[in-house]
Amino acid sequence: MTTRMFTSPLFLGFDHLEQMLERASKTASDGYPPYNIEQTGPAGLRITLAVAGFTMDDLGITQEDNQLVIRGRQAEEPAGRVFLHRGIAARQFQRAFVLAEGIEVKGAWLDNGLLHIDLARPRPETRVKTIRIGNGSAPVVDVEPNTTG
Repeated sequence: MTTRMFTSPLFLGFDHLEQMLERASKTASDGYPPYNIEQTGPAGLRITLAVAGFTMDDLGITQEDNQLVIRGRQAEEPAGRVFLHRGIAARQFQRAFVLAEGIEVKGAWLDNGLLHIDLARPRPETRVKTIRIGNGSAPVVDVEPNTTG
């Protein structure tokens, strides 16, 4: 059962936000691989995933609409290896993060079993629009934008 968050008539056009929140809640159920999200500056973010045992060729990062998707798939183990104990995970994974509008992926690198992905959050621009009110039954269509920074 889904609980609708934006049912108030004051929230117009937030259907896409509700869909993104629903997608994020579905992908957050699995805890593998563990990750950190840190703020690296006023407009910078970094996602760090613990991907020990994965090489750069085993990992893939894509941005699909407003979703950052990280996938990992290790090559098949060579035949003949016998493990007495296997505590290091060697499974495929997919981890998705929903990005706010305008967030850009700046780069990614793998270092000592940690995959780092840097993101930049643009500074929001304050926009004020003056909307003219017309007489009669037809609305006035021209909108005059006033942008302040």
